[in-house]
Amino acid sequence: MRAVTMDRFGGPDVLQVRQVADPVPEAGQVLVAVEYAGITFMETQVRAGRGPAAKQRPPLPRVPGNGVGGRVVAVGPGVDPALVGTVVVATTGGTGGYAELAVARTEDAVPVPAGVKLRDAVALLADGRTAVLLHRRAEVGAGEWVLVEAAGGGVGSLLVQLAAASGARVIGAARGAGKGGLVLSLGAVAYVDYSRSGWEREVAELSGGVDLVFDGVGGEVGAQGMLAVRPGGRASVYGMASGSWTEPAGHVRAVPDGGVPSAAEIRAFTEEALALAAAGRLRPTIGQTYPLHEAAEAHRAIEARATTGKTLLIP
Repeated sequence: MRAVTMDRFGGPDVLQVRQVADPVPEAGQVLVAVEYAGITFMETQVRAGRGPAAKQRPPLPRVPGNGVGGRVVAVGPGVDPALVGTVVVATTGGTGGYAELAVARTEDAVPVPAGVKLRDAVALLADGRTAVLLHRRAEVGAGEWVLVEAAGGGVGSLLVQLAAASGARVIGAARGAGKGGLVLSLGAVAYVDYSRSGWEREVAELSGGVDLVFDGVGGEVGAQGMLAVRPGGRASVYGMASGSWTEPAGHVRAVPDGGVPSAAEIRAFTEEALALAAAGRLRPTIGQTYPLHEAAEAHRAIEARATTGKTLLIP
């Protein structure tokens, strides 16, 4: 089969498409013919060997990719053969996703509900369960003012929808004016461009101080976002796209992270995101797709902040 491989850490060009042996499902595993593979920002960090990934570098050589969607074409020993033919999305355990075939544990393969397109399901696999988890832990309330940073991204665009559906008044923030139309269409009442000086004051003036900020950016943007939170408000800090985390300011309460969710909880959050999509209440934004042989270009675009929503690979 064809797969994207890397034998060293570095820039996007370390990703090379090669012919490799087909994976064989072991006991408790399924083999998926991959139609779409998701790409996350964290995967670009792992490839580069920087950020939190610098301390936990996986062994090389490897095939990157942690989320796929496709049809089950074979099962390992002890797995119900009736699963063959089922269309699923699956977490692969951190490796093997950027390929034509991928193996996953049976418990990590979630059937795609009727009415949900496979590409949408893959876009919701990692980002959907993350957004559902963050939204639940933050206990978003009706009438609250909520600031969502990176609101045009994969997780951010879903948080906008979930918060708006809870009755919150959402201000979406992202870099550049071009994402404003998208963010407003997802239910935000206002959009601000955080590449402009003083954007946090604009947020504070619009809201009188937000009750909650979702910070997936960190760094200077995250710190500025904290300034828009009212005294006693709260912050859900979940990402560091800038390269560094932001600690909640002294006047802001941190949303408890609740610890690492169990495998059962992760599956449940995935199923909830897919159920919301099937009900028409949650829609992912798929901004761009790339063929498998352009995986390096996909990573390059994500790192350059040149993407909107979710980025998918098509083997």
